[in-house]
Amino acid sequence: MRSQILSVLAVVVLVTLAGCGGAITDETTTSNGTNEPTPESPGDTPDEPTASSNGTLSVNFINVGQGSSTLIVGPTNETMLIDTGDWSDDGEDVLAYLDEHDIDRIDYLVTTHADADHIGGHDAVIDYLETEGDGVGAVYDPGVTSTSQTYQGYLDAIEEHDVTLYETRAGDQIPFEDVETQVLAPPEGYLANGDRNENSIVLHLGFGQSTFLLPGDGETASEQYLVDEYEAGLNATVLSAGHHGSQSSSGDEFLDVTDPRIAVISSGYDSQYGHPHEEVLERFSQRSIRTYWTATHGNIQLTSNGSAITVATQQDAPTAPLELRDGDPVEPGSDTGLQKRLVVPIDGSAASPIMTDGGTNESPEPTDQEGTISIATIHEEASGDERDNLNDEYIVFENTGDQPLDLTGWSVADAADHTYTFPSGFTLDPGTQVTLHTGSGTDSSSDLYWGSGSPIWNNAGDTVIVRNDSGTTVLQEDY
Repeated sequence: MRSQILSVLAVVVLVTLAGCGGAITDETTTSNGTNEPTPESPGDTPDEPTASSNGTLSVNFINVGQGSSTLIVGPTNETMLIDTGDWSDDGEDVLAYLDEHDIDRIDYLVTTHADADHIGGHDAVIDYLETEGDGVGAVYDPGVTSTSQTYQGYLDAIEEHDVTLYETRAGDQIPFEDVETQVLAPPEGYLANGDRNENSIVLHLGFGQSTFLLPGDGETASEQYLVDEYEAGLNATVLSAGHHGSQSSSGDEFLDVTDPRIAVISSGYDSQYGHPHEEVLERFSQRSIRTYWTATHGNIQLTSNGSAITVATQQDAPTAPLELRDGDPVEPGSDTGLQKRLVVPIDGSAASPIMTDGGTNESPEPTDQEGTISIATIHEEASGDERDNLNDEYIVFENTGDQPLDLTGWSVADAADHTYTFPSGFTLDPGTQVTLHTGSGTDSSSDLYWGSGSPIWNNAGDTVIVRNDSGTTVLQEDY
């Protein structure tokens, strides 16, 4: 098959990586041609967290209707774009999303497979970024070709702009900075006689304690290969439902092994294929998997700081799998902004819903913690123009207990649902304070930065809500 794709690509630069059939070996050839150790299998625990304490991993499921496109922004602002939606859109919705988020370069463009509802915008995205932006770093393709005009246009764009193309297999590496990125499939020999769906590129991303599994349109054969090859290593906090929620994907054994907390389905509201199928939603429901659907939630953004995932969507809609269709449709390309809906600590605890009615809750008695958090200072009114002096708006927290307090996964929110999550591994020692500034900066043991581009705390009065990593409100103070 590699020779087949070579003949189709003609003069396009195609770099063949050493596929490993899913087996983990001591070394593999990386995309820059050097030999580096292969990362641990998905189930292994690395010696050091790969997540930067100051960065986040943002996974954006773009509402492209009956298709799929996922933008990933890493902790150092490297970017990965997985697929670009259907051919009928010609990349318009994806390009609009990139523009809205000030993305003018894609470091890694991943083609899960050659179907037109996944590569429909490749030609336009490559052409735009290469002529109007900062280009495309490299393209990753499983090598199973198509005779469609959409696929040919994609190859033509690669050739015209001399973009490097890597034919990619299980065991190959994508050097996404500070994100443990593994290609789990397809294997070297291909599955199901070279079927395009079954040989989708499958990615597993690890960031701190959070993991994301992105299986493209993989169906029964792909899922069985993954289960047999990786077993418990497939465990994922977030699962992108295979093949748009088709009944041939997200099978029982696969879900039992992956054990996701969150599932995301990318498909059209009135899908001609009936996606998502009721059988899949029933399987999700049986496992209490909170489910988001681009058709009713719109664009979906999952942001991990390594110890908790914040969920933001365009529209508030049901997340109980069997109630997904009760939500109203969101048209692709809608310019409605994202709103934070949920914070999910990654410790097996229950998810923590963000208040949406502006109300307040009674603060329970503090649970049995190693320390006690309190508020020493609320400085809600910055000097001068607040928007130009965001770091002078701050809250000072203090550990008034006699033991260190691990704040990993804890969150701070106001009455309007703005939420900040403490970075992984952040500990407040007894008698010490930390200042949470609204603006941006470099985190330290005494100063943390929300990263907001506008004021958070209302000068006329607000509520400070602190929740622990189980989502329990441990401190609530009005001013």
